[in-house]
Amino acid sequence: MGSPSGVVLNTAIDQVVAPAYWERAKTELMKNDRILRRIIPLYADDALGLPASPFVTLVRAVLSRQASRRTALRQWHQFARHHGEQPNPENIAILSSACLGQIGLPRRKAEYIIGISQHFVDGYIDVSRLQHLDNEAVIETLCAIRGVGRWTAEMFLIFNLRRADVLPLDDAALLQAISTHYFSGEPVSRFEAREVAQAWAPWCTVATWHLWRSVDAVAVHY
Repeated sequence: MGSPSGVVLNTAIDQVVAPAYWERAKTELMKNDRILRRIIPLYADDALGLPASPFVTLVRAVLSRQASRRTALRQWHQFARHHGEQPNPENIAILSSACLGQIGLPRRKAEYIIGISQHFVDGYIDVSRLQHLDNEAVIETLCAIRGVGRWTAEMFLIFNLRRADVLPLDDAALLQAISTHYFSGEPVSRFEAREVAQAWAPWCTVATWHLWRSVDAVAVHY
C-alpha cells in the first residue's frame, strides 16, 4: 500500500500471500453467488496479505473506526513516523494521551491505543491463546478492552488471525458494496446484508474482501 506522507511501509506486511483456503473459497463463492462470479475474477492477482503484528493490527483498526480512510492513513503514518512501523507495546504503554495527541491522534483514540498496549504488556492479549478460540470467543475477549468494539475485533479476526468466515455487518464499505451490487444502490439494512451473505458461508471473509475491493481502488490492510 502506498504512503502519501512518504512513510515507507514494511514490505513484509504488504506482501500478498493468500491464506491456504483462498482459492477454494473463490471457487465456491463464484459457484454460489452470481455477483461474486463477476467480481472475483477482477482481482485474481490480489488477496488478503500477510498479517502485521497483532498490536499494529489493533492500532490501525482503532484509528480506522469511524474515520475516513484518508484520515486513518494519515494518523497511522504519523504514529509510525514517531514510533516505528513495528512499535513495541511496552514503549507505547508508558506514554500519555497528550504525547500521542501531539502527533495528531484524537485524544480518545490515543487513550484507547495506550490501554491496548498495556493489555499486551500485561499478557491479557495473548495471540497464541486467541488462535485456539472460535470467532465469537475472540470477539468477546477483545471487546472487554476499552475502545475495542465488535467491528475492531472482526478486523483483527480477518487481518491478523485470517479467519475464513467473518462477516462484519457494521462495516460501512461492505454495506455500500452490497447496496451497489445487490440492491441497485438502495440503502441496505444489516438484516438484508445477512440474508445476502447466507450464500457466502463458510467463506464470508473472502466475499467481504472482494466486495471491499469492488468499491475501493486500493486494498484495505490492518
